[in-house]
Amino acid sequence: MTGRWLRERLVLVLGILVLLYTFVPIAVVVLMSFNAPASRNVYRFDAFTLDNWLNPCTDPSMCDAVRRSVEIGLLATVVATILGTLAAFALVRHDFVGRSATNLLIFLPMAAPEIVMGSSLLALFVAAGFSGQLGFWTILIAHIMFCLSFVVVTVRARLAGMDDTLEQAAMDLYATPAQTFWRVTFPLVFPGILGAALLSFSLSFDDFIITNLNAGTTTTFPMYVWGVAQRGVPMQVNVIGTLMFAISIAIVLGSELNNRRRSKALA
Repeated sequence: MTGRWLRERLVLVLGILVLLYTFVPIAVVVLMSFNAPASRNVYRFDAFTLDNWLNPCTDPSMCDAVRRSVEIGLLATVVATILGTLAAFALVRHDFVGRSATNLLIFLPMAAPEIVMGSSLLALFVAAGFSGQLGFWTILIAHIMFCLSFVVVTVRARLAGMDDTLEQAAMDLYATPAQTFWRVTFPLVFPGILGAALLSFSLSFDDFIITNLNAGTTTTFPMYVWGVAQRGVPMQVNVIGTLMFAISIAIVLGSELNNRRRSKALA
């Protein structure tokens, strides 16, 4: 009986195991955010405390690094999402010379190892005379460049799978191109744009290798974690990780609830 039950539900069981494997590290981070360690040199749960949440900025440099990472992430997300969305529309909706080559080149930043892209960008900045000015703006430019490909691929996939029947119906009802875009096309593409934006912010906030090569004396949150890990990670780092995870989940759930509410309204 047990063997038959497992065979019938093999995919479900494997899916649950994969999810458990994925969420175990996150669960450890959440647990450690409530930890009062006996020593910073030993990473284990010793006692429960809320002090890490009540006083997350005991090390001001950590909060400065978080603020800097959020600023870079938001700016990189906005610029990369706008440029990537425009590029995706051009690649899907228009035929031009070099379209096939452009489709191929879009994948190169995604396929290239980060150490290659980071060192290439560093060489570019040095050749352009910015060797003594590495910092916030060079990090931002680098993040926009590697986020751009992910935005293009994500939005293009949404556009490629979208039926243009509704757009044609809107134009048949005498809607102008602008009205068709904002009232029909954009709402249909928006989930893909939102997904691309969330992915861009996650990649930017999380990046270490490219950032480290082009940061100069500027410190982002991943660089801060790497630095303090050599002498013991403060538990407030886990608080930031838990907050970022909770915010991501809240955005995804909010988007899903909004889509379901809109579907019910249309039904």
